Amino acid sequence: MLGYLLEKEFKQFRRNPFLPRLVIIFPMMVLLVFPLVANFEVKNIDLSVIDHDKSSYSRNLIQKVIASGYFNITDVSETYSDAIEKIESDRSDVILEIPSNFERDLVRASRGDLMISANAVNGNKGGLGTAYLMNIISDFNGNIRAELTGNANKLQVPFLEIIPLYRYNPSLLYEVYMVPALMVMVMAMICGFLPALNIVSEKENGTIEQMNVTPVQKFTFILAKLIPYWVIGYLVLTICIGVAYFVWDIIPAGFLGTLYLFVTIFILAISGFGLVISNYAITVQQAMFMMFFFVLTFIFMSGLYTPIENMPDWAQILSNFSPLKYIIQVLRMVFLKGSGFKDLLPQFFSLLGFALFFNSWAIYSYKKSS
Repeated sequence: MLGYLLEKEFKQFRRNPFLPRLVIIFPMMVLLVFPLVANFEVKNIDLSVIDHDKSSYSRNLIQKVIASGYFNITDVSETYSDAIEKIESDRSDVILEIPSNFERDLVRASRGDLMISANAVNGNKGGLGTAYLMNIISDFNGNIRAELTGNANKLQVPFLEIIPLYRYNPSLLYEVYMVPALMVMVMAMICGFLPALNIVSEKENGTIEQMNVTPVQKFTFILAKLIPYWVIGYLVLTICIGVAYFVWDIIPAGFLGTLYLFVTIFILAISGFGLVISNYAITVQQAMFMMFFFVLTFIFMSGLYTPIENMPDWAQILSNFSPLKYIIQVLRMVFLKGSGFKDLLPQFFSLLGFALFFNSWAIYSYKKSS
């Protein structure tokens, strides 16, 4: 009986002119485009400069800021009020004001004052832009001190050289961090939404009534609905791994079998949740809105965009009820750290619990009259 039901499900999927294309094109487009736009690294900051000193030191500082690659000098103003007007008209993000006698104060008094003003409407851009500028000024200050000390008495000043070691993502590319999480988002959208629309579409078409009068057991019926999405999920994951390798040059540091094992459980969980929604929804529109609400909530509470540690305490507690949180941790740990099954036991039992809970609920909530 299960074989006939699976044959029906695959034929329905193949006859739909839209779904096969969606399964192939959607993950490719997400992995090609989203890593470029879902990037919280701040670059191309518009800088307004007010140079009252116009000395060699002030020019060197400005050149160092430009050479960093983070700032574009879009305005050189004579007064602070002129620079503020550029901020108010969104033609500038940060103001760097160099006072008069900047070079003289550095040479004679061994100190100099600078003022940084940032547009904090976009808090992320304003905060990071100020931090970048402060680091550049700090490095410039260190070079000036070494130059002045060396010219004064030729003494060797002891210093500490800090060489950071970036583990798991040495290049600090944000795409390396985001691509594994975007794979999860793709699988959640496809393997969650399609099952949610499956049963409810049969309700609207009237074919579910024919199924209800057959001797098919509820467990067999739900299993026949789940298995095709396992296959679709494996296909989506394989496409995503291929795009990550050929486009972004990201190779899993761990064992691929670990990925497919955890993805198997995750697909079972998210597809079971979709079937629960489908059992309760009356129309396709209801199912779509319900899935949008829950899947978007799962995504934003999973740590895909915002680290869970940065969330409020109540949000961190709610994040434990998002299955996407655990599978994102798995993919990032396997891709970046090369973690094995023993390292992922908490995530394994959490995903297994979600899979058992949602699918048991799907079987229980399916109302079959024979």
